[in-house]
Amino acid sequence: NECCERLAFYGINTNLVNYLKFQLNQRNVTAVSNVTNWSGMCYVMPLIGAFFADAYLGRYWTIASFSIIYVFIGVFFLGLYLIALGTGGIKPCVSSFGADQFDDSDETEKKQKSSFFNWFYFSINIGALVASSVLVWIQTNIGWGWGFGIPAVAMAIAVASFFSGTKLYRNQRPGGSPLTRIFQVMVASVGKA
Repeated sequence: NECCERLAFYGINTNLVNYLKFQLNQRNVTAVSNVTNWSGMCYVMPLIGAFFADAYLGRYWTIASFSIIYVFIGVFFLGLYLIALGTGGIKPCVSSFGADQFDDSDETEKKQKSSFFNWFYFSINIGALVASSVLVWIQTNIGWGWGFGIPAVAMAIAVASFFSGTKLYRNQRPGGSPLTRIFQVMVASVGKA
């Protein structure tokens, strides 16, 4: 699942400047600016995803909801920012959700949890490696349709894989987010000012 998600993200991210320049005829500065803004959003959105997971949805439903958002790609920039939103729901939850599947009081599961994280980070790096090498080659030499289609299919496989285990997952109830209290204090302080 995580390998496919990272392959999808890096499959788009790695060569996006070239796509914007050579396919959409953007100037270099504009293309780089657009990709930088989008990449920045991909790393800011996890704060929102973590908030929803902690305060309302729980990790499973946050991953489920935001994974679906990740797959929807409509108008080009809307699609890119939906991917940023999806990344924001997946990135802060997926490793914790994986950890939730193991009981730390059970020695066997404790060992399995350690193994899970080894495979988890290995798969992230495999996805990034394939996206940064094979997909860039495909985009450059075969075509952008294939180069962006493969990450879309990979993400669809990741979403299907995630949902296929729904009945087996151990779901933790959302316990509330510390951000909620911080926002309440900020609003109260502004109201008194």
